[in-house]
Amino acid sequence: MLARRWMWIAWPAFLVAGVLEMLVFAMVDPEDLHWFGQPLALSRLGVYTLAFFVFWLMTMASSALTTLLSLSPFEVNRCPVPPDARPEDCARQEGCR
Repeated sequence: MLARRWMWIAWPAFLVAGVLEMLVFAMVDPEDLHWFGQPLALSRLGVYTLAFFVFWLMTMASSALTTLLSLSPFEVNRCPVPPDARPEDCARQEGCR
């Protein structure tokens, strides 16, 4: 289930990052970019690559937050330890399935 959830996050983020890449670089020339007043030391391909991964990470963060907020209270609060392996003083001894 965890792998499936990661694909729910990564795949749409990948597609959106590709669209963002096309939109941004349709209007911006990587050769015209400056960092702290100095031209970037990267080639065009390097700027395209770095920007794609930045876009992908940002959209993955957005998708991950959406996935986190869509969890039910049971999924968020469930105890990961099986009932027979819990210590005696576990506060969730009775309320956890």
